[in-house]
Amino acid sequence: MKLLKIFLLFALFMALAITLSAAPSKEDPSLDPNNGNHDDENDDHSQKATSLRGFTSRFLAQKSRHLMTCNKYPSVCLVAGSPGPYCCKKKCVNVKTDRHNCGKCGKKCKYSEICCKGKCVNPMSHEKHCGGCNNSCDKGSKCLYGMCSYA
Repeated sequence: MKLLKIFLLFALFMALAITLSAAPSKEDPSLDPNNGNHDDENDDHSQKATSLRGFTSRFLAQKSRHLMTCNKYPSVCLVAGSPGPYCCKKKCVNVKTDRHNCGKCGKKCKYSEICCKGKCVNPMSHEKHCGGCNNSCDKGSKCLYGMCSYA
């Protein structure tokens, strides 16, 4: 029983320590809204967004990182691990396999089709792409329901 009381007391102490460490200090000049050299007190840019607790967290106060999009830096699509070497609508894509950019940017395949070698094909009935890309059926067999020689 005494061990349980010690454990609860320790848990309360830790919760209090975490709460106090997360609260901003009153001496912190970065949180003072009147600190700065703004002449206009009602300037929208001088006000900082705060949380419901009244202060900005470190996570929210971080400056946003600028992403390297391929429309400004086309070479990011050529890096290893990139989805593809082509840039379509600020995204790196492979126009040979992407259903939303099949063969060229913006060309979408129908619901039942997939993109193989830059062309929209139906894998349920296409004999060169039966069930998936580059899965061709043998001579004399047909592609039905995505399988060669189904019947």
